Amino acid sequence: MQYLLNENNAKIVQEIVTAIHANANLLSQIDGETGDGDHGVNMNKGFLMAGERISDEDSFSEALKTLGRTLVMDIGGSMGPIYGTFFSKLSKTFKGEGRITSDLFEKAVLNAKEGLMDLAGAQPGDKTLVDTVVPAYEAFKAANAEGKEFSECLNALKEGAEKGKESTKDMVAKIGRAARLGERSKGHLDAGATSCCIILCTMADGIIANLQSE
Repeated sequence: MQYLLNENNAKIVQEIVTAIHANANLLSQIDGETGDGDHGVNMNKGFLMAGERISDEDSFSEALKTLGRTLVMDIGGSMGPIYGTFFSKLSKTFKGEGRITSDLFEKAVLNAKEGLMDLAGAQPGDKTLVDTVVPAYEAFKAANAEGKEFSECLNALKEGAEKGKESTKDMVAKIGRAARLGERSKGHLDAGATSCCIILCTMADGIIANLQSE
């Protein structure tokens, strides 16, 4: 059975910070097509701030907690509380656990997904990050139910996230700034769905690289 040690794996969260920083301009460019174009700027600011507060000795859950708290307290706007909730839900599920298994990870993503949907009031098809999270979770859940290895489940999650992100291009925004464009929002990716895909895929890659087995 494959598992991730919770302790001393803050580096996975730091890799997420690095990925958001590397894609900040892209995220703002995508956001500028239907919104005010500051998604990458705000995300980059919050994630880099959190990165400075995360210690190399922190556990995976502790690093996620720091990231979530920083986004809620310091990034503001709509995405701060939304992503803050997402990471806080993951952190709380992993707290006190020595080993993170595929079953525990599935539970964590479910908790994060439900927390997001409750806070944002978004449903699949509304052209938000929910359209990335839901198919990513469903793909992971299906692979896990088939008894596949943790790494295979994570690869399925990545595929689900990518497909979900791409699906937003054909959607009409129903909530958020893009909703005021109506049909004109169609044909553009959602910035939140894109940043969420980057986060989930980077997290999955980081976990895969650090999996252990018995």
